[in-house]
Amino acid sequence: MKIRILFLTAETYPTFRVDVNVLFGKYLPRHGIYSDIVAGKKPGSAEPGAWGGGETYLCDISGGQAKKHVNTFLHSIKHLFNADAAKYQAIQVRDMPLLATIGLLVSKFKGVNFFYWMSYPVPEGHILLARRRGLSEGLIKFLFPWIKGHVGHFLLYRIILSKADHVFVQSHYMKENLIKYGICPEKMTPVPMGVDIEEFQDKDIIPMDDNRLVGRRVLVYLGTFDGPRRIEILFEMLVIVKHQFPTVLLVLVGDDVDNEVQRRWLKMKADELGVNDHLIWTGWLPRYEAWRFVRSAEVGLSPIPRGYLLDYSSPTKLPEYLALGVPVICNDNPDQDQTIRQTDAGICVPYTADDFANAVIKMLSLDVRKRNEMVRKGKDYVRQYRDYCQISSNVADSYKKIFLSNHNGQND
Repeated sequence: MKIRILFLTAETYPTFRVDVNVLFGKYLPRHGIYSDIVAGKKPGSAEPGAWGGGETYLCDISGGQAKKHVNTFLHSIKHLFNADAAKYQAIQVRDMPLLATIGLLVSKFKGVNFFYWMSYPVPEGHILLARRRGLSEGLIKFLFPWIKGHVGHFLLYRIILSKADHVFVQSHYMKENLIKYGICPEKMTPVPMGVDIEEFQDKDIIPMDDNRLVGRRVLVYLGTFDGPRRIEILFEMLVIVKHQFPTVLLVLVGDDVDNEVQRRWLKMKADELGVNDHLIWTGWLPRYEAWRFVRSAEVGLSPIPRGYLLDYSSPTKLPEYLALGVPVICNDNPDQDQTIRQTDAGICVPYTADDFANAVIKMLSLDVRKRNEMVRKGKDYVRQYRDYCQISSNVADSYKKIFLSNHNGQND
């Protein structure tokens, strides 16, 4: 069965999101699932190469935020209304409630299926942003996300999720919570984040050759430094750990590129706590270079502060660490907690400086046999459940069951 989807996504293209780029661009076409991407083009980026999943329909989003939103919206509307029902079997919208509502109407008019891909509770995110801003940045900057959030919340939970032919959600925890809104569990498929084992096998990912790592007990954090992540807790953790392991070193691979204030505040915090000699800040790195730092570490850290929004997430860094043979210390985010309970490939504790410090000390004190057992279990788990080869097979089966069910229903 060959299926072609018009896929409208909130991410700009080319995207670093593996659940778009790898899942839809590489693996789903192997199962006969193709997708034409409708998105904004990153300002200053080179012309995109071939999109493995199908065609790309991109628009310029340079300029201010208002221009970006208007251009993206009009570009998406144009492609929705121009969608050829003879070409596409479905319209799919990712994380955009207003466009999803229009896409739902267009799909009914054109007689094609409509899918919603929910990787994040976007309306709640907008409402939280408005609350954080208050009126400190002006009335418009408060009202825009506040209105967008409340309108999106109504559209998403009252119309889109109940009327869509199928909903793909980020995690099992998200599915469980959407059931409370009355969404039929049979029409939801959890798609947790994974890794491309094939890519790991194609590359010889050797540990980073960096003199700063020599003779150190290396920990690694891979990800963003934005405020909600509370990375400063890791600095407080280092204050405790360095007393027992004076050579401990935390490599921070990532950045908060849009927030210079946050970056400066974190560096000031590290200085205040006296842990600068125990930190390496790499900034954003190409994926292969980031993985080399992970391979150099004894422990991968995956802190995801608890809260309504982040509890829905399925962190990418955890399966990446495990696939690269690095045991993990993470906190009790629902998806992470489930993974560690299933694998015993790390330690899961609350996200506090004391708890993370105790877990790091325990991990760095493990004997070789126990550590190797953790590594083996982690790799086995990723191959079985979090490899995009396997994830794509599950997602493709969901698509095909929907179309087969619809076909049988029409025959009846």
